Amino acid sequence: MKVVPYVVPMTRRAPDRSMPLTVPTRWVKNIIAFFLLPVCAILTQTFFTAFARATIHQQLWAGAEFWFFTLGAVLWLIAFFGLPRPVIIYVFGHELTHALWVWLMGGRVSKFRVSGEGGHIVTNRTNFLIALAPYFFPLYSVLAIAVYGIASLFFNVAPYGRLLYATLGVTWAFHLSFTCWMIPKNQTDLSDHGTFFSLVFIYVMNLLLLSALLVIASPQITFASFAADLVANLRSFSEWVGGLMNQFTRGHGVPPNLPDR
Repeated sequence: MKVVPYVVPMTRRAPDRSMPLTVPTRWVKNIIAFFLLPVCAILTQTFFTAFARATIHQQLWAGAEFWFFTLGAVLWLIAFFGLPRPVIIYVFGHELTHALWVWLMGGRVSKFRVSGEGGHIVTNRTNFLIALAPYFFPLYSVLAIAVYGIASLFFNVAPYGRLLYATLGVTWAFHLSFTCWMIPKNQTDLSDHGTFFSLVFIYVMNLLLLSALLVIASPQITFASFAADLVANLRSFSEWVGGLMNQFTRGHGVPPNLPDR
């Protein structure tokens, strides 16, 4: 992705006072990513707890939706590892996702190029959401849902619900497999905003999307119950951190706060 900014010509002059201390943006993003690590752990625990509950106790695995989604994902993984990879389809979706998020952010795309070796867009606006969107926004899954929703306005699409879940399995596995395949290839999308921050943000966004899909697919799990589990895990984590800090202060002989006499 290339950015072509609009530069206003101006005359430079010496500043009247010393410049304030500035902190590199990448440092700030790395600090944010460090504090997002507990969020990753808590969200991961909540997701797998809800998934285990839905699968074992609520028999999510017995539903046709689960099996068709899984079948689609497995079929794609077999094709991904056993057949020539449709790289150009991925590159097209990758660059189109960049372009869509540029338009969402009020920017303009002046060039769109796709080939089997790669692609890029030329735009007048960028930020970390635009740069990282292809790694957390499953474009083809969103398109499948949109097509199904539009068709439902004109036809009875209920008999094709299983086909939708199979398509979502294929497209979601397509997104996940190509994302994992592309990340180690020194992508400038990640390095431009800090690789550490980019990886943490991509993980959180993909896990949030997976959690939303789990809630939608399971009749017994609601967004309210998932949020309640998330808050409970956050409270447990806070109590654990508080216990560690109390042990640390006692171990280093820090005197407790005593009231003034």
